[in-house]
Amino acid sequence: MKNILEYLEHTQRTYPDKIAVDDGNLQISWKELTDMAKRMGTAFERQAPKGSPVVILMEKSAVVLAAMLGTVYAGCFYVMIDPGQPSERTKKIFETLKPGLVVGDENTKERMAEIGEKVPVCLLEEALKIAADEEKLSKIRAESKETDLLYGLFTSGSTGNPKGVVVSHQAVIRFIGHFTDIFGIHAEDRLGNQAPFDFDVSVKDIYSCILTGATLVLIPKAYFSIPAKLVDLLCEQKVTVLVWAVSALCLISSLKGLEYRIPERVRMIMFSGEVMPGKQLRLWQEALPDTEFINLYGPTEITCNCTYYKLQGKWDMREKLPIGQAFPGREVFLSDETGKRITEPGHTGEICVAGESLSDGYYNNEAETRKRFCMEPDQDGKERRCYHTGDLGYFGEDGQLFFAGRKDFQIKHMGHRIELEEIERWLEQVRGVERSCCVLDQERKRLAAFYTGTIKPCEVRTGLKQKVPSYMVPGKIVQVAAMPLNKNGKTDRSYFQKKLEV
Repeated sequence: MKNILEYLEHTQRTYPDKIAVDDGNLQISWKELTDMAKRMGTAFERQAPKGSPVVILMEKSAVVLAAMLGTVYAGCFYVMIDPGQPSERTKKIFETLKPGLVVGDENTKERMAEIGEKVPVCLLEEALKIAADEEKLSKIRAESKETDLLYGLFTSGSTGNPKGVVVSHQAVIRFIGHFTDIFGIHAEDRLGNQAPFDFDVSVKDIYSCILTGATLVLIPKAYFSIPAKLVDLLCEQKVTVLVWAVSALCLISSLKGLEYRIPERVRMIMFSGEVMPGKQLRLWQEALPDTEFINLYGPTEITCNCTYYKLQGKWDMREKLPIGQAFPGREVFLSDETGKRITEPGHTGEICVAGESLSDGYYNNEAETRKRFCMEPDQDGKERRCYHTGDLGYFGEDGQLFFAGRKDFQIKHMGHRIELEEIERWLEQVRGVERSCCVLDQERKRLAAFYTGTIKPCEVRTGLKQKVPSYMVPGKIVQVAAMPLNKNGKTDRSYFQKKLEV
C-alpha cells in the first residue's frame, strides 16, 4: 500500500452506508465522504500544482475532513491552520509554505485579506458542485509514491518562527497499522475526537477510523469549557475510544465532571502531550474500572507516537508513570551529550528515535532539519536516520522507559540540577492541589509555582516542604483559577513566564 486513499476506498466499499464522521451538525457515510473528497480533489487539482501544500484555513468539521482527503486526491498535501490564531503567526506560516491554493469559505477570504496574503481561495461550497473527474484522479494516483507528503503540521520554533513538520503517506500507513492492531480498534468503535485538525493527536483519530471503518465523532472546541456538556455528549454519542491530550481529561476530572455523569461506554482511554497527574488518573480509573488506560509518548516529528504503556490495574499515584515500550518498527534509545548510548537503569539521557515513520523533517528549513534529524550508526555499525527529541528519559530496572522532562526544562538552581516536571509531580500530590505549573524566574533567580486547587498558597508550601528538599520549594506560589492552555491543549508555560516579567 502506497497511498492513504487505498484505506479510504477499501473502507467505503466495505461499509458504504455506515456513518464515517459526525460533527454534531452533519453526518456523512463512508461513500458520501469519498464522493465529496473526489469532487474537491478535482477542483483543487485544477488550481494547485502537483505535490504542493494546500492550506485549509477552517475549523474542523465533516466537510473539512473531506477537503483534507480532497487535497490528497489532487496529488497535494494538506496543511491545517487554525483561523483563530494571531495574524502574525499565520503570515509566518505562509512565508514558509508559499502555497498556491487556500481552501475555505467566505470567512477565509476575509481572513486572508487581514493577513495581507493574495493566494487564491477555493470555496468548499463551490468545489462540491464540481463533478469528480475519475480519469484524472486515477492518473494522479498511478503516479503517486509512498514517499509523497500527506500533511504538514506547524509547531513552535525556538526562534519564534513556526516550523512545519511534514509527514509522508508511508509514515502514517505504517504507524496507523500498528496503532489499530495493538489497541484493537475496530469498525464498531466510535472515536471521540478532541484534538483540532492542526494537532497531530487528530491523525490517530482520523486514520484509525479510515483504516478500520470506525466512526469519527468530532467534539466542538466549545464543549471543553463545560465539563457537564462534554460528558453528556460522550454518553449520547456512545463514544467508545478517547485519544486525548492530558489536559482535556483533567478538565473533566478536576471540575467534578465524573461526579455528574460517567461515560460508561468508553472502553479505552489513551492520553499524551504531558505527564498525567496521578490524582486525575486515579479519578478516571475509579469512575471507569473496566476501561483500559494507555500512556502514549512521542513528538510530532516521529509521526504521532513512538512508545506506549498499558496500565495494569489502578495506578499508585505516588509512582511515576512509564512511557513504556517502542511501537513495532521503531527503535527508541537514550544518548548522552557525547552521543554515547545509555543503557544502565536510572541514568538520564536524551530520548532518540530511529526506524520507520519518522517525518521528512521541517518544510523549507534544511538547517533545522539537519540539526534534529541526523544519520547515526546503529549497534551493528549501519547508518540510519535518527531524530533527537530534546526530551530526557531513563530506563527503569524492568527496562521500561520513563520521561524525565525537557532538556530546556532542566534547570540549575541553588547549585542543584532540577527538573521542573518533578516539582510539579510533587505539588500535585499535595492534598487540595489539582494542577500545577512550575517555571524559573530568571530575573529573581527563584522558582515560581502556579496551581489550581482548594487550598491556600501557604498550605501548599507546608505540604510541599514535607515532600521535597528546601531547594525544590518555589519561592513564589500562586493560586490561579484555571491552567491556561496553548492551542495544542498543553499547559501554556510561556503564559506564566510572561506573568513573572510584569
